[in-house]
Amino acid sequence: MASVFFFDAEPVCELPSLPPTLDACALCAKPLGRDCDIFMYRGDAPFCSEECRGEQMQLDAIRRRRAAARRQQQQYSSRTESRHRESRKVSVAT
Repeated sequence: MASVFFFDAEPVCELPSLPPTLDACALCAKPLGRDCDIFMYRGDAPFCSEECRGEQMQLDAIRRRRAAARRQQQQYSSRTESRHRESRKVSVAT
């Protein structure tokens, strides 16, 4: 009697994200050769060219500005909301 085993190619659970290897550009995924220049950013992200690295730097700057704007908007909203709550309080003299 033969036994049959089935193996699923999909992992059972997601593995934590690992730092990128030096095999491919972190932006365009172009394979990186062993004999060509590799442009690094943030210590562990390899890029095939200064252009790809520069584009990633611009994308990161945009994300930081948007996150800061969201935080600022949330702070403004919470201050405005607390002022509205305070203004709703009415004292009545008897």
